[in-house]
Amino acid sequence: MQQFKIIVEKHRDGYVAYPLGVSGVIIGEGDTYQAALADVKSAIRFHIASFGAEALQNQPPAPKAGNE
Repeated sequence: MQQFKIIVEKHRDGYVAYPLGVSGVIIGEGDTYQAALADVKSAIRFHIASFGAEALQNQPPAPKAGNE
């Protein structure tokens, strides 16, 4: 099983979670930290089921503006 680093951010209206270093847009959200984390894990599983594990291959970070 592949592991991902997941960022969970607290916002005024709840929490948003997303994995780092994967292709595609995968986001989870919830009213609590745990709900957002569970939602993004579900989104990752759905993404793999829909597009295959190769769709989540780790991508290098994009260059920062001005450092090209």
